Parts: sequence; C-alpha cells; structure tokens
Amino acid sequence: MSAVTLEAVQVIQDLAIVMIVALAMALLSYKLRQPLILGYVVAGMIVGPYTPPVNLLSHPDILNLFAEIGIVFLLFAVGLEYPIARLRSVGRRAIVIALAESLGTFAAGTIVALGLGLSEFNSLFVGLAVSVTSTILLSQALEEMGVVRGSDAGVILGITVVEDVIVVSALAILQSVASTGHLSVLGILISLGLVIAFLVGAIVLGSRTVPRLIDLVAATGRTDLLLVATLGVAFGLSILSNLIGISVATGAFLGGVLVAESRHQDLARSRFAPLKDLFAAIFFVSMGALMDIELLPSILFLLLVLIATAFVSKWLTTYLAARATDLPRTTSTRTAWGLSAAGGELSLVVAKGGLDVGATTAVVLPLVGAFTIVMTFLRPYFLRYGWRAGESPAPSSSTE
Repeated sequence: MSAVTLEAVQVIQDLAIVMIVALAMALLSYKLRQPLILGYVVAGMIVGPYTPPVNLLSHPDILNLFAEIGIVFLLFAVGLEYPIARLRSVGRRAIVIALAESLGTFAAGTIVALGLGLSEFNSLFVGLAVSVTSTILLSQALEEMGVVRGSDAGVILGITVVEDVIVVSALAILQSVASTGHLSVLGILISLGLVIAFLVGAIVLGSRTVPRLIDLVAATGRTDLLLVATLGVAFGLSILSNLIGISVATGAFLGGVLVAESRHQDLARSRFAPLKDLFAAIFFVSMGALMDIELLPSILFLLLVLIATAFVSKWLTTYLAARATDLPRTTSTRTAWGLSAAGGELSLVVAKGGLDVGATTAVVLPLVGAFTIVMTFLRPYFLRYGWRAGESPAPSSSTE
C-alpha cells in the first residue's frame, strides 16, 4: 500500500472514530436531556490529542481543517435565518437592549480577563466570546418549555438576532486589528471602515445578484444544482472576506443572508440542512479536540469569575435596558434571565477566530469551551426560574 493511500485510509479512519464517538456522546446527551452540542464537545475532548493516555487519531492536525469548514457551514446556516427583511423588522427596543447587553458584557469580560492576568488580545477575544448568547440553544430551550411562540420569547429572540450581527461584525473587526499585531485607535478605525465597507458592499451588490442566481438555478428543477450554487455562495464570500483580512465567518454569514433573499430560500435551506447538521457536529467535535484540557485546573478560578461576571453584567444590562425602553417588569425580568446564560456556537467561533490570526494563546479555547459547557448546562434552569419569577407579583403597587 502506497504512502499516499495509507494516509488517505488513516484520514477516513479518523473520521470514522470522530463520528462514532460523537454519536455515542450525542446519544448520552439526549438521554440526559442536554443539548447535543455538549455531547459533541465532550466527544472532541475524548478523541483529541490533549487527552491522555492514548491519542485515538492518526492525523489530529486535520481537526483544524474540519473546524474551518464547520465554521463556514455553521455561519452560513445562521445567515439563512436572517433575510434582510427580518433584520429590518427588528424593533428599536431589540436593537437598544442588544447593544447595551452585548457591549456591557464585552467590556466587563475584557476588564476582568485583563485584571486576572490575560494579555490584551486574549482578553478582547474572551470578552467578545462571553458576550454572546446562543440563538439556537436559546430557541431550543424555549421550545422545550412550550413558550417559544409567546410575546416574551419573541422579544428575547429578537434581541439575539441583533446580537448575532453585532458579534459577527465585532469578530471581523477584532481579527482585522489583531492581524496588525498591536492595538491603536487608527488601526481600529481602519478595521471598522474595512468591515463596514465589506458589509455594505456585499449587501448592496450581493442582494442584486445572489438571489437572482439562486432563483435561476432553482428554476431548472434540479435540487442538486441548487445545492452546488448555495455552497458556491457560502465558500465564495468566505474566501472573499478572508482575502481582504476579515473572518471567513463574516463572509459565510453574509452569504446566508443573501441566499435567504431569494424566492426559493426554503428549498435552499432544506437542501443545505443535512450538510449543516453534519459539519456543525464536526465543528463542535473539532473544538473539543483542539482544547488543551490539561490547562483547565490552572484556569479554574478565571473560569468561575468569568461565569459570574458574564451572568451579572448580562442580567443587569438587559434588565435596565429593557426597563428603559418601557418594557413591562415581567417581560424585562424574563428577558434578563433568558439572555443571562451566555456562550454557544458563536463563542467557540470567536475563540477559534483568535487562534486563526495568531492573536490568542492556547488558554483561550479551553477557557471559552468550558465556559460554554457550563452555561449551556445552566441555561434551561435560568429560563425556568426567569419565567416563574416573571409571574410573581411585582413588589411595587404600580400596575403595568
């Protein structure tokens, strides 16, 4: 057997191991009534090169490639849920609350990380990672509670729509600044201008071409060609954003937004869904495998402080911003509890983004990964408590 053939067989073997362990951990998560993301991340820790005593993979370096492809699929799928019309329909309240809690938690997380000894860029990426609340995991938890179609849940999910856009844009700016190797006001302004120009250019030009392309291909009646066209948009915009020094996640997200503008968005989404599920699973497994879990004991105190910081800052900024926009006390309370469990798929994307540009050290990924695992576990409990607390009579005599 030739060396090339042997290497190919080993890669297939690695994929088989990843899928088998991922399935086992996902089934365990399902039995324990936990989100599958937890099972996938734990599966990655099991097969990863940092878990003694045996390295199960012949080519652990390929996990980084899996993660990059997974980011494109994951962010493209997120963008598919946000057609421009939906983004425009988000109300002023959602924008104000999302900006307040995202920026407030980002600042608090960054300051705490700096105060506990992390470097500037480590702290910035950690701060951004803990500022996001997973739309997918949150909507799943609300659905399990049977309240996802309620007005209060609508407010919460509307805020996360804006939050996702903020995080994707902020990641692009952070990566652009980090690629220069130093922080400066001029560098931040240049990066901000570059990102805004890319976002505006992609939306203005892309909205006139991409939806028409998707509709034209869909008119052939060949769903396989539609899938090829959809993937072409996803990877094409990802490469374009990477070429100008912006995260591939930004390009993939915008690709999804543009495809969602087509008349055949539902068909494109249904064809893309199986690939998204596959590569999202591979992405989470890869993230778990790339975490140096031997560092966890040394960062345990930092992890606990970040969890407390993210919870308090998100709860307070969300509640105060909600009340400032004249939301009732009940809705404000539920919204604060709903958004208080930070972390999720975009947190891992942010952590990976710092590694990709060489801005962060090995400590960030396990820190953000452990943070996401803990908060994902706590999220359903926060939501249930928040819903019950929202039903309690207000201590004030005023009626709302």
